[in-house]
Formats: sequence, structure tokens, C-alpha cells
Amino acid sequence: MPRIDLLGCPVDALSMEETVARIVALIEAGTPHRHATINAAKFAKMWKDKELFSIVTTSDLVSADGQAIVWAARFFGLPLRERVSGIDLMEALVALSSKSGYRLYFLGAREGVAKSMVESYKKRFPTLRVIGCRNGYFSEEEENLVVNDIRQSAPDILFVAMGTPKQEKWIFKHMRALRVPFVMGVGGSFDVAVGSVMRAPLWIQRAGLEWFFRFMQEPRRLWKRYLFGNISFCFIIIKEILRCSSKKRK
Repeated sequence: MPRIDLLGCPVDALSMEETVARIVALIEAGTPHRHATINAAKFAKMWKDKELFSIVTTSDLVSADGQAIVWAARFFGLPLRERVSGIDLMEALVALSSKSGYRLYFLGAREGVAKSMVESYKKRFPTLRVIGCRNGYFSEEEENLVVNDIRQSAPDILFVAMGTPKQEKWIFKHMRALRVPFVMGVGGSFDVAVGSVMRAPLWIQRAGLEWFFRFMQEPRRLWKRYLFGNISFCFIIIKEILRCSSKKRK
């Protein structure tokens, strides 16, 4: 499987179709596997949060969720062909599951969001097998009950929408107990899927400005994430460029 190294972070250089095919192989293997996505903000956060860095870099599959990751990889001459966004991958897996019979469990978002999303998916895909769905707000005392419910439900795919870094750390903490063949953190994808958050037009996505479109919808909540995250990402890239230039001069 083609995998590149972007400043110490592995990224699977796969197309959407190849990513889905790889996930099918992981599911069929039957043992637990973790998937992670990276974008500019998460990439910068990883450099400050060593636990998150370790979790992402040891994931079984890592996809470039942000266009900035694709551009950075290409700048350093790394063969990363395209972006594989979390929301698009989730949608592709839902469509696949309606045909293959994979069992799905949705965990996260606010009360009612996941349920509304599941209802919408079932209308689009009548054969879809959703065996579990609940919001992501529960106490530490309830945590084991949630984990037990997921394990007993025995899904093939678990989507976790808790935001970064909470979802990555939660998945890593409970991976063995969950016993799910494929677990994926999807951030705010439930809100996008249900329509409470608008998805950017395709031309904005291709221009690498989907983050700005998202920011304009919730500026008070997202300004720190995108302002400091994107600036930090740029500094990381510039620092590496200067390091490489200095090395060449020597």
C-alpha cells in the first residue's frame, strides 16, 4: 500500500476508490483497525499534543482530509494524488454498506443529530443496517455502558463524531474493548450529513477554502481553530523549507 511520510506523519497516498477498497480489506480481516484524517489544523495540533501525534501516526489508515495537506506533500515532491475528505469517505462507506450488508454504528454529535442523519440515510438506502446510534454527550460513569453497547451490537464500522482530539483519544482508549473491525473519527460530519451545517461548493473545496466556508458559518466557535491552526501549519512548513535549504547549502 503506497504510504508517504509528510514531516514524520504517514499519509496513505490513495484515491477515494482505493481507500474504500483498503477499508473493505480491513473489515474482512475481522480484527480492530483505526482510521485517522489530517488537515492543516489537526496537523498543527499534533505538533503540540504528543499523544495525538502518536495516535494519528500509528493508525492503520491515514487520509489527507485537507487540501493543504495535498499541496504540502506535492511541494516536497511526495506523490499524494488527491484529498480524501472525512465526510465524503463516510458517505461512500454508507453507500457501500447498503450493498454489502455491513452493520453500522453512529456515535457522536448533539442529541437528535445522529438520529436525524440515520433516518435520512435509511430513506436513501432502504437496505442499510444501522444497529446503533447515540449522541456523543455522556458522563465518565456512562462511558463503559456506551462501550459495552457498541461491543454487544458488533458493528462492522463505527463512526465517531466528537471532534479532534477527543474522538481520536476516545477511540484509541477503547479500541480493544470495542472489538470493531473499522473505526473512524469523522469530526463534524454528522452535522453536515443532516444538513445543519452547509457543505462548501465543489469549486471552493478544490480551491482549498472549505475551511473558510466552514468558518463563516460559525465564526465565534471556529476562529481560534482555523486562525491559529492554519498559521501554525504554515510555520511548520516554512520551517522545514528553511531547514532543507540550509542543508543543501552545506
